[in-house]
This record gives sequence, structure tokens and C-alpha cells, in this order.
Amino acid sequence: MGRIIVFGAGGRAGRAAVTEARRRGHEVTAVVRNPAGHQDLAEDGVRLVAGDVTDAARIAEAAAGHDAAITAAVDLTARFEEFFTGAARALLDGLSKAGVGRLVAVGLASVLETSSGALLMDTPGYPQEYRAFYLGHAAGVRALGAAATEVDWVVLSPAGDFDHGGPRTGGYRLAPAAADSRISYADFAIALLDEVDSPKHHGGHLGVETAGASV
Repeated sequence: MGRIIVFGAGGRAGRAAVTEARRRGHEVTAVVRNPAGHQDLAEDGVRLVAGDVTDAARIAEAAAGHDAAITAAVDLTARFEEFFTGAARALLDGLSKAGVGRLVAVGLASVLETSSGALLMDTPGYPQEYRAFYLGHAAGVRALGAAATEVDWVVLSPAGDFDHGGPRTGGYRLAPAAADSRISYADFAIALLDEVDSPKHHGGHLGVETAGASV
């Protein structure tokens, strides 16, 4: 058992991470911007607190005493590059001050490399109307990589997209980005918690997809 803090716990990926962490017996703190709208998260012994993933001081306060952090936070009202770079820097700063040595972040397939080496967002036919969002995510990953930090971090993304409503098969595998790749939120959460429980120290940005059996 450990103590895990989940930022952006009100979204689908964050909620799945909270559920998987509790399934494994971890103590969980769920951080959301407005706890009043997410009271159901406080069930099953989960501690629910208000927080801002771009506020290093608040992150340090909320994360004190925890062993690892997961972030699935996103703000669709913000300027994307400012939000993701600000969140990356604040998380590394705040977690370092709190003595939390492991960060697992939920990323985006669009900025992963495909088997050809091209980024998924640059492949023919890929939707471009959300490109500012893609580039914001990419900037956040670069900010993590550029930081001088002792926090051991990794970014995990679905290799393509989430299988909304898909079941928990119990298995996943690492994979290059592919537009037709899918993974359920529950299986993705298994990958997130595996990175928390057995960190592989590979850093960087990795894609995962459902495999149908544990790996």
C-alpha cells in the first residue's frame, strides 16, 4: 500500500486512476478544482480536496506525505500551451518540495510517434481542428524534459484513442501511435498504476493500447 495523489481526478482518466488505485489498496487523494461537483469521489475512503495544477505551492501542500502522483488535469478554457507548460513546471516544483519522487502524467496520442517516425498529428487525414490542443500537450512534454528535477516522471498516452465505455480486460501493451488503436479507461488506469507501483525509469512519452492479456 502507498499514498497516491491524483490531479484532475474528476475527468474520465482521473476517475479510472482513482478506482484502480483503490482496487490495489492505496490511500488516494483526489484533487479537483471544484469538490462540490465531485462529491461521489469521496466514497471508498478517498480524500477529496480542491487544487490547481498550475499552483506549485498548493501542489506541495496537497501532495505532502504522498509516495507518487498522477496527473490527468486539463483546462479546456485556458490557452493550451500556457496551461500544459505551466502545469508541468508547477507539478515538478510542487512535488519536489513535497518530497514526492514519482509523477505519471496522462498525455495525448496526437503528439506520439507512429511506426514510421512521424507524429500522429502529422499523418495524412488526421483531424487538424484541434491542433492547438495537440501542440499544447507537446509543449507540456517538452517542459517536463527540459526541467532540472529529481522527480522521476513519465507520460503515458493511449496509442490512438480511448475506447469509451470499453471493459477492463486486465491487459495492455506499449505501442507506437496509430489512429485506429484503442484502450479502455480501465485498462489505461492499469498502465498508470503499474508505472506508480513498479516504476521502470524510462521517462519520456509512451503509448499504450489494449492487449487482451497482462504483460
